[in-house]
Amino acid sequence: MATASAHNSTTRAGAIGIIPARYGSTRLKAKPLVEIAGRSMLERVWRRAAQASSLERVLIATDDERIARVGRDFAGAEAVVMTAADHPSGSDRVAQAAAGTEAAIIVNIQGDLPLLDPETVDRLVAALQADPAVEIATAAVDIENAEELADPSAVKVTVDGRGRALYFSRSPIPYDRRRPGDFAGALHHLGIYAFRRAALMRFAALEPGKLERKESLEQLRALENGIGISVLVCPRGAALEVDTAAGLESARRAVEASDQGR
Repeated sequence: MATASAHNSTTRAGAIGIIPARYGSTRLKAKPLVEIAGRSMLERVWRRAAQASSLERVLIATDDERIARVGRDFAGAEAVVMTAADHPSGSDRVAQAAAGTEAAIIVNIQGDLPLLDPETVDRLVAALQADPAVEIATAAVDIENAEELADPSAVKVTVDGRGRALYFSRSPIPYDRRRPGDFAGALHHLGIYAFRRAALMRFAALEPGKLERKESLEQLRALENGIGISVLVCPRGAALEVDTAAGLESARRAVEASDQGR
């Protein structure tokens, strides 16, 4: 595996954000570079993440020079980390980029959240700072309708009484046997994770498990290996992840409305 390029390895211990960005996408080609109201999706996410008061800096981790070139233009050369091309998940890419820093908390910020709420990032970092037992924290929002519950691109999560993840799935969970399609209480998982450094490196050292491979959900690797994930239920923002062409158009409308409201 290639090593991360030099990018200020003197970053002090604290919290940093890293956006894993790859060019290939099965549903939306060149997703980090698609234009949203005059800026690339990647720039939209980076600028939102940079507003989080808990983060000392935000890096972009990519294996693609096209993405790197765009990232350097708006974030600066030191914000871009070149990584190996064969990572099985975004968190594996984030782990390689984080290895060149001294950060105690690393936030994996998926690059398809153009309306990311910086306060969500701050809440996840605070969850790790407040409870030493929490190894990974992630976010979810309430599901709004039956179509969202049934949509395999909308990842669902169920939690225990303490708010710890029991399972993540592309299938409708929990399934209401008496009222199929009932979405009350169901949660839509957002692709953002705050890791303790040790938990991230442990995660990246593990092979993808059978559940991760079946669902194509990296977070299941953590659950399969006894690494707990705390789930924070957050207010639902203007838009969730952008995975499809339809989602991109929805995000464009939401970003334009948000920009006009400033």
